[in-house]
Amino acid sequence: MATLVDTNILVDIAVRDPVWVRWSRGQLEKARKRGSVIINQIVYSEFSIRYDSIDAVDLALPEDDFRREGLPWDAAFAASRAFQLYRRRGGPQEKILPDFLIGAHAAIRGYAVLTRDPDGYRTYFPDLEIIAPDTHP
Repeated sequence: MATLVDTNILVDIAVRDPVWVRWSRGQLEKARKRGSVIINQIVYSEFSIRYDSIDAVDLALPEDDFRREGLPWDAAFAASRAFQLYRRRGGPQEKILPDFLIGAHAAIRGYAVLTRDPDGYRTYFPDLEIIAPDTHP
């Protein structure tokens, strides 16, 4: 099964987060053994903020290790539906949050999501397979 990797996992590894680097690196390796490891433009953009050049980002996220996949149009629509539900429940955001786009991409394609922040994914994409610290020790 393919796995879409949330930005927080990549940041843990890049900055060698003392609390999370071991867990995140281990789960990323398990995901690679299960199938393709995928990032999209949203993840790439969020991760890129730490770098001064696209070459540096591409070096940190080599295409041989991270399959790059564009956000499907039906995922953009699904993200809008999830965001609409979020707003109805009192969510204050005026723009569609990155996690809605990431979650919808994974849901539409049938991918798992590897993340340390599973709550929004679970709430708005309940059928999504989520790999998170409380589900995969």
